[in-house]
Amino acid sequence: MDPEASAAGRREAMIRLLRLGGVAAATAGLGVWLSERGQRAAPAAAAAVRTNYRVPADAALPEMAVVQGEDPAGMARRAIEELGGIRRFVARGDVVVVKPNAAWDRTPEQAANTNPLVVAEVSRLCLEAGARRVIVTDASINDARSCFARSGIAAAARAAGAEVILPEERLFREVDLRGQTLGAWPVLEPFLSADKMINIPIAKHHSLTGASLGMKNWYGILGGPRQRLHQRIHESLADLADFMRPTLTIVDAYRVLLRNGPGGGNPADVALKKTVIAGTDPVALDAYAAKAYWDLDWQALPYLKLAAERHLGTPDFESVRTRFATL
Repeated sequence: MDPEASAAGRREAMIRLLRLGGVAAATAGLGVWLSERGQRAAPAAAAAVRTNYRVPADAALPEMAVVQGEDPAGMARRAIEELGGIRRFVARGDVVVVKPNAAWDRTPEQAANTNPLVVAEVSRLCLEAGARRVIVTDASINDARSCFARSGIAAAARAAGAEVILPEERLFREVDLRGQTLGAWPVLEPFLSADKMINIPIAKHHSLTGASLGMKNWYGILGGPRQRLHQRIHESLADLADFMRPTLTIVDAYRVLLRNGPGGGNPADVALKKTVIAGTDPVALDAYAAKAYWDLDWQALPYLKLAAERHLGTPDFESVRTRFATL
């Protein structure tokens, strides 16, 4: 078989699965590797000033899991199981920070914030693995108390046993991000003192970047006049991704805001895709969702190109070891 034709076929199958949404995974060959390629070279070690929460790679396990079904919590749980289970990522005694998108005063149906059921299930799993504390936090754009309440994230996280920390001014610490664009900036303290970091963005449209996914979700670690970052948004995203290297990324694509993001508000802009995408390569996850939901090739997204150049992951998502499942 022509290797190029085989690679193209894998790519189209992966994209078609996400575009269909629902429980289409059954047609994609469940529980099988999509790629037989050798493991990529490990990214260069982050400088000591950087925040690196990654766990060791394991060539015997997938780097990405795509789960579809009706139950967001069950899909999140299954995705983590496919990647090796929560104990691969969380050890007894860890302090784990769970980073949803809780930026907007919106309901779950408006798809501007992460699904609260996904946040709660991930928090619950971390505690079951023996985490000493699970902290759910985000630096919201609208009033934080309203965002966490109306999104359902505060109640769901607390019911699961997690601690919700709202972004009070006293909790920000000036940090030199040492990026190519970003220098000293106020960072919300829990993001600087955790043992493990789990990033849970929602998949949604963004008026400047085309898509708001895992890398864009790191804007929520910052205080200060974040709107200034829009002047060089792609460079800023690459700097943040270089600074904050997560243990695990879980993209909530149960509901996807296809238009008028990132704040949304109109349910007509939301598509029910009933999908969770989890993995250890944040660049691949962003590239996959951007192509599937907005037909954006990674070459058209400068922040992904910059991230790849810094060895933060690969935008070549079809080369990533991927497993599909359906509930």
